[in-house]
Amino acid sequence: MLRLLRRFFLSAQTQRNLKSAAVQQSLCSTTLQCPGFAVSRLMEPKLYRPPPKVRGMTTLDKEAFTQTITVPALRVHTRVLNKVVKCLKKSTIQRPGVLRVVQDKEESNDYRLVLLDPHKVSSTSSFSEAEAEALRSFSVAEELQYYELQLTYDNLKSEEVLEAVLPQEQDVTSGFSRVGHIAHMNLRDHQLPYKNLIGQVIMDKNPGITCVVNKTSIIDSTYRNFKMEVLAGEENMVAKVKENGVTYEFDFSRVYWNPRLSTEHQRVVQLIKRGDTVFDVFAGVGPFAIPAAHLGANVLANDLNPESYRWLQHNCKLNKVESRVRIFNLDGRAFIQGPVKQELPSLLKGKATVHVVMNLPALALEFLDAFRCLLKQEPLYDQNLPIVHCYSFSKDDNPDVDIVQRASCSLGFPLEKQCSVHFVRNVAPNKDMMCVSFTLPKEVLFNRDELTEPSEEPAPKRQKCEETTASS
Repeated sequence: MLRLLRRFFLSAQTQRNLKSAAVQQSLCSTTLQCPGFAVSRLMEPKLYRPPPKVRGMTTLDKEAFTQTITVPALRVHTRVLNKVVKCLKKSTIQRPGVLRVVQDKEESNDYRLVLLDPHKVSSTSSFSEAEAEALRSFSVAEELQYYELQLTYDNLKSEEVLEAVLPQEQDVTSGFSRVGHIAHMNLRDHQLPYKNLIGQVIMDKNPGITCVVNKTSIIDSTYRNFKMEVLAGEENMVAKVKENGVTYEFDFSRVYWNPRLSTEHQRVVQLIKRGDTVFDVFAGVGPFAIPAAHLGANVLANDLNPESYRWLQHNCKLNKVESRVRIFNLDGRAFIQGPVKQELPSLLKGKATVHVVMNLPALALEFLDAFRCLLKQEPLYDQNLPIVHCYSFSKDDNPDVDIVQRASCSLGFPLEKQCSVHFVRNVAPNKDMMCVSFTLPKEVLFNRDELTEPSEEPAPKRQKCEETTASS
């Protein structure tokens, strides 16, 4: 149902965008006709578009984007200028680096020209009733002037530049994930010939971005990092980011970090209370572990990647929570069957909640079998069993059912009525990231002769997930 709703929304949004584009195109080709005086100029159809000669450019030539256009304007006395600009804020021109108020062409010190957006104002009748009333109250002449405005590369948006350069009828991407000073892009094959130009445009149009990279391979499922190439800027991969009030530093080229998961990190951390214990099986650089420690939880955090382990140590010190976090550099299964197994017996006797976070969506479900018969004998106390939060990707039409079935299969115990499933994000077409949360069944955790079968139907084959470009 969630997948169908998302598709419906995207379809409706696309239709709205097409209608809006059609309206703008119609406006751009309309003759300026203003009541009361003759008009000889036409609004230019390519008003906001760079010249056609830039099509196919692979090395950025900023001067080639320069053009002169004609825009409507109002001549306004300086004593009411600020009030008029305020009243016309929806009708004035809005372009990067373009002034809305310029010197009067007659060079009068008493008057200025207020530049208008020609997509919104084609005549004086284009003003709303409130705008027209304001202009009359400020004694502004109902006569449009015309101003020759020079647009340069600096006045264009990144998507406008890329739409002009890349082949027509091909997808244009100006989107990226920002990690500190780094812009991380996932370019498609048809965009690769223009990759360095795209990188330069992204860096030019986004203050604070000093490095643009493109992923060149899928995420490695062992260490969760990927190969990348620098498209523009400095080759400095050590990023500093702030998420939910916590500061992290790491080498982006050697560890896993996804800025799109900040909401999910916060959602899970808010379930944790002071005094709780958190086992973070695939901790990365600490987006679950460090905020949990900040809240007063006791954390055991693990990651197989030596670089993640090193930066996790660094970030614990950076955020002054090293006394609450014990850090391990182990395989996830070894961590569960080692430190987790050692700590659980005493924790089960207490009243504080125990959380197990397993954020390795490509493989985490396959590690659930490590909990089978983890503890030898079922004790008298079993009211404080661990709560597991396990992430996975699903390409199934019903991802909620899919992830529960696969988790049940790995545990060897049916979870259908004993868990909750949370949609995290859509990482690619027909591929969702999900989180299944459940209390670890005592039938799984403690050693018994037999485990309950997950269902009467044959257990589904374990799905091998590959982390695609969009999941980074």
